[in-house]
Amino acid sequence: MSKDFDQLKLENQLCFPLYAASRLVIREYQPYLDELKITYPQYLVLMVLWESNGIAVNDIAQKLILNTNTVTPLLKRMEKMGLLERKRQKEDERKVIISLTPAGQEMRLAAAEIPLKLGERLSCGSIQLEELKRLKQDLHLLINQLTEE
Repeated sequence: MSKDFDQLKLENQLCFPLYAASRLVIREYQPYLDELKITYPQYLVLMVLWESNGIAVNDIAQKLILNTNTVTPLLKRMEKMGLLERKRQKEDERKVIISLTPAGQEMRLAAAEIPLKLGERLSCGSIQLEELKRLKQDLHLLINQLTEE
């Protein structure tokens, strides 16, 4: 008796194209990030801090949809690189506040062109910029649904 397991075929999975696309898009970022001598996760942290400097580790983790035990070692490495400072909050010493250093703030200027360059790179093929924007909106809907559960 042969049972068909179509639901287990890689081509029928939602997770695989999301995973593969994520890896490939991050690979497109890499040359720009190499110039800045940072990794993609470090770039994400910097983007959060460029929006809201001086925020708690928990807030960064929440914005990046990561656990604090994943974010903390990343922040420690970035502190050693001179990009940010970690300070305990005076009112509540359990809370660690993360602030950009001047070097971390200056990196914003160097990184400002990355989204435009990446957008041009990704939309130069068969996918147009409007389709990428729609895809981003759809992915946010999926993320919101999954994080609300």
